[in-house]
Amino acid sequence: MKIAVLVYEYPPKIVGGLGTYAAEITRKFVLMDHDVTVFTMNDDKGTLPTREIWRGIEIHRPLHIDISDSLPDVLAEDVKKWGRGIQLFSKILVYNYLSASKLVNELIRKESFKYDIVVAHDWLSAISGITIKKEVGLPFAFHVHSTEKGRTLGNGSEVVSNIELHGAKAADLIVTVSYAMKDELIKLGFPTEKIQVCYNGVDPQKYNPENVNSEDVKKIRESYGIKEDEPMILFVGRLVGVKGVDKLIMAMPHVLQKYPKAKLVVVGVGDLQEYLTNLVKIMRLQDIVKLNFNFISEEERILHYAACDVAVFPSLYEPFGIVALEAMSMERPVVVGAAGVSGMREIVVCRGEDQCGFHIDPSNPSDIAWGINSALENPEKRKQLGKNGRKRVLEEFTWDKIAERTIELYEQIVKH
Repeated sequence: MKIAVLVYEYPPKIVGGLGTYAAEITRKFVLMDHDVTVFTMNDDKGTLPTREIWRGIEIHRPLHIDISDSLPDVLAEDVKKWGRGIQLFSKILVYNYLSASKLVNELIRKESFKYDIVVAHDWLSAISGITIKKEVGLPFAFHVHSTEKGRTLGNGSEVVSNIELHGAKAADLIVTVSYAMKDELIKLGFPTEKIQVCYNGVDPQKYNPENVNSEDVKKIRESYGIKEDEPMILFVGRLVGVKGVDKLIMAMPHVLQKYPKAKLVVVGVGDLQEYLTNLVKIMRLQDIVKLNFNFISEEERILHYAACDVAVFPSLYEPFGIVALEAMSMERPVVVGAAGVSGMREIVVCRGEDQCGFHIDPSNPSDIAWGINSALENPEKRKQLGKNGRKRVLEEFTWDKIAERTIELYEQIVKH
């Protein structure tokens, strides 16, 4: 199968889980003998190659032109309120139109490339997917990893929500990442009959505790001043409201009552950095909460999982949650937000002989603390939770299984 993939982030430009997903899934497609062409954003200075072959994948990165000065005349009021965000919106528009034009006019019409399907990820690439389907009639698969309404807890841009809905109506197939997300999409008016669920995955060879050097793990703990007998609680993710990291910090006094030596490590970047710094000061937790405002490499992330005793992701809205899978693959117990739209509720088994973690109410600090304390109370049980987590990953969530399922879904619409 010849697949054209439109995705906003792709190596070496990775912002979050979408970039990781896109890199892993396209690589698996190639290893399954499918041809893949990716259209993605260039970096801010336009220094990345506009066309190259990487790991068997042809990648196109259009050079950006700044149209933000002309945009206010044609934009809806709610986008004008974005302030500096208008520049981001302009980049996304240009990326979509240039990608669609290059695929349709250059690769298909001029160079006679043949494609079986066009795939677009989230609203960020939906416009080009819609355009390509209209121009050349390719079957269109629209992947929805999250929604504007969900990300902003019911607020956000009507323009973005409309782009998502337009993409859904134009698509022949809508792929989403959990049954919780499927329910959300149906409530938002997405065509039910088009929606299929396909989970995300993780590479269990890469995320394998046996491949980690114990000295490197020791250095990670030492870098935060965490001693061997001090439980290390880890949060990795974007520092935005929906991730619930502020409630996790508020949970620490409850944890300290039972585990006075416990330390919390928060790793990530985002809008809440200043707020979290002030929160730690106000709560006088400077010696307990270690804030690392950096986007760390995957190798460092793996070492952080290996170094921690429990990983906590108290998201208020989490369509899937690849970080939970990564921690499980590293044999760490996980504590996850399980209210509202939560794919992690489906990933993490919270009871019975296959239990690998705990479900908590992410808006309640004392409930978050209950999950952490439950994970820490018995070293043997903690070890078993970790082993169960890795076993679940190997059975259900490897990229090989996810890629096979995705291709099966694409083939259904291509055959039609």
